[in-house]
Amino acid sequence: MKRIEHIGIAVKDLDAANKIYEAVLGAEHYKTETVESEGVSTSFFKIGESKIELLAATNPESPIAKFIEKRGEGIHHMAFYVDDIRAEIERLKGEGFRLLNDQPKTGADNKIVAFMHPKDANGVLVELCQEK
Repeated sequence: MKRIEHIGIAVKDLDAANKIYEAVLGAEHYKTETVESEGVSTSFFKIGESKIELLAATNPESPIAKFIEKRGEGIHHMAFYVDDIRAEIERLKGEGFRLLNDQPKTGADNKIVAFMHPKDANGVLVELCQEK
C-alpha cells in the first residue's frame, strides 16, 4: 500500500454535505460522479495528496443507504492506493484477511477497487484503489 488515497464519508444529502466540507476545507469539490452499479453519487475534495470522497445513495437499496440506515452518516471507509491491486488482494488473502471482492471492480474517479471485510480491520472497511 502506497498511501491513503481517500477517506469515504457517507452522507444523506450530497449538496448539503458539499457546502459543509467546502466551508471546513476552504476549497470547492473538484468532481462529482455517479456509480450506477453501486447506487451512489460521489463528490471529491483534494487535500494535499489525499482526497475526501462524499458518498450519497441514489436508491434505498444501495450499500450506502443501508450503511446510513444502520450507522448514520459518517466515515464509511478508508482507501489505500496500490500499484497492483490483484497482487495486493492475493497478499491480503495470504495473510488471512477476508476480501469482499475476489476480483477488482469499477469504482469512482477512474479507479478499480476491492474491499476488505471490516471485521478483519477493527471495524474499518478498507478499500484498495488502483488507476484503471
